[in-house]
Amino acid sequence: MDSQDTERPLTVGETAVGLTFNPSQDPTVAKLKKLYAEVIDLLDADRASNRDERARLASVAITEAQTAQMWAVKAVTFQR
Repeated sequence: MDSQDTERPLTVGETAVGLTFNPSQDPTVAKLKKLYAEVIDLLDADRASNRDERARLASVAITEAQTAQMWAVKAVTFQR
């Protein structure tokens, strides 16, 4: 996140992936979180404009995107 972004509130996706939490300042982690946040924001917008099964499916997809993001960060930061 750059200094301009600190002025606005985080999006749903940015909050969901913990965009601002990157203690090592790893650029790959930052990029992964940004990309997954974009996916989640798209799904959240769709979920907000729909009801019933479509909204439920978007919620499931958001949960799975969060899980994938966590595994992706784990993968790129794994050390033996």
